[in-house]
Amino acid sequence: MKVLELFAGVGGFRIGLEKSDNQLFETKWANQWEPSRKSQDAFEVYDYHFPDSENINISISDITDEEFSKMDADMIVGGFPCQDYSVARSKKNEKGIEGKKGVLFWEIIRATENIKPKYLILENVDRLLKAPSKQRGRDFAIMLTAFNNLGYSVEWRVINAADYGRSQRRRRVFFFVYRNDTNFAKSIDEQYENNEAVAEEYKYDEYLFQTGLFATQFPIKNRPVKNRHVFHELGDDIVEVSDNFTGTVWNTGIMRYGKYYSIDTEPNFNGRPITLGEILQDEKDVPDKYFITDQAKLEKFQFLRGPKRIERTSADGHTYIYSEGGMAPYDDLNLPGRTMLTSEGTVNRSTHFLKVNGKYRLITPVEAERLQDFPDNWTAKKKSTDGSIIDVSDKMRMFFMGNALVTEIVRKIGDFIKKID
Repeated sequence: MKVLELFAGVGGFRIGLEKSDNQLFETKWANQWEPSRKSQDAFEVYDYHFPDSENINISISDITDEEFSKMDADMIVGGFPCQDYSVARSKKNEKGIEGKKGVLFWEIIRATENIKPKYLILENVDRLLKAPSKQRGRDFAIMLTAFNNLGYSVEWRVINAADYGRSQRRRRVFFFVYRNDTNFAKSIDEQYENNEAVAEEYKYDEYLFQTGLFATQFPIKNRPVKNRHVFHELGDDIVEVSDNFTGTVWNTGIMRYGKYYSIDTEPNFNGRPITLGEILQDEKDVPDKYFITDQAKLEKFQFLRGPKRIERTSADGHTYIYSEGGMAPYDDLNLPGRTMLTSEGTVNRSTHFLKVNGKYRLITPVEAERLQDFPDNWTAKKKSTDGSIIDVSDKMRMFFMGNALVTEIVRKIGDFIKKID
């Protein structure tokens, strides 16, 4: 199965798919571009590990329709940024629509239109389902409508990796998108879409609770939380959806033929998650620079993690109280790690701060890789444009992992796709 990896970073989707089946999933094309940076470090790490694919280091918006249509990918994968998805009627063309400039989701739609893959696996932050705050769920409804208009169905689930045994509490929404003329889609039509014995709004309950991709790979309790269960018709006018959407979107759902069915669900996993303590390197392998002995730095971490009530003054001269609850003085080694951010390793409240054998320290780049289920030292080397192999800075390695995904989640999604294709 030929794969195109968009917004490839350092290759998280590819690692996950190859862990699932490196014979079946063949990533032939990858696009990675960091717009605001001169050096393209993530691309160079990707290129170092995967020299055999066609690795494209330009902005996705500079890949032409013609270039996309030459890629005969069966599947597109990628984690894309959360932006403003609102659309308006095109001034040039009454029938056309215009999204905001630079919104990368529309590039995924353009790639889909030109390539017509059988499947897509996409990932985003979970707040997407509630964005924007003034019209909750609108952005997601626009995305569902865009895929529906291209003849695709979308299944989604918010997954916290630690709820399914991984070592990091990281909540992300994953989408499985499939073309409506695939054998998989036809089998769902037969089983659920054409089933007139069940009331419309409950038509996909069995699928969402038991037999769908996410239900199979990431089991959930078999009843909705607080009876939160919605059915909503979107229609196919994307501008209408953008202007007037007022529905609700829960953490689990499926969209088929312009209608979506969504349920608030809870995980049902019998194992226990890997803990932060279990992914740490042996102390003898941790370089001195990660240990914090400087008293001023220790006090800074204590202050950052403690409760605060600070008087601040806004730009217009208005004074207000900024308050923040306290957190534990250091991270609990018996729990999974907290969500890693791109600022990991710097002196701030969200950085993992450890006390191991009576010594204070930060996590290492290798431990950051383990929190995302990447191989040890995956981000240590990169291949620069002149072909030379060079070391990557710690700060950059942490930045990559803050942007990455938990590859084991992708592996489990790949395991399901293996069965249906």
